[in-house]
Amino acid sequence: MTRAHWKIALAVVIVLATLGWLSYTGIRDSASYYLTISQLKQVKAGSQRRYRVAGIVVPGSIQRHAGSMDFVLQQGKLTLPVSYIGTSPVPDTFVANAQALAEGRLLPDGQFQATGIQAKCPSKYKAKSYGKPASSM
Repeated sequence: MTRAHWKIALAVVIVLATLGWLSYTGIRDSASYYLTISQLKQVKAGSQRRYRVAGIVVPGSIQRHAGSMDFVLQQGKLTLPVSYIGTSPVPDTFVANAQALAEGRLLPDGQFQATGIQAKCPSKYKAKSYGKPASSM
């Protein structure tokens, strides 16, 4: 192989290695792990990993501020203070006693900083009641 071929081969290897590294770090940084509140309490606070945690919004805990919102999620007897800072509007179904999902990071002080929240949509469709079942002959 000539010197020009070696230079091209080296350039191709560098480009492929760079693309591979960018793909790996992009996937690693965008991954979020679903945990319960009890599992999240066992995680080292200040971790840079992204987590998803679900729970019931505690009544009276929603406090709206300019550009942010604080609330508390509850699972059983455990609670988790959450601070939402995001640009997406809060869903209309995000109210007290609603099931909600917060996605973000656990801060060193134990508070969960969410960059995204979702509220479970209440079921609009219920099974139709047909009254008494017909007696069989």
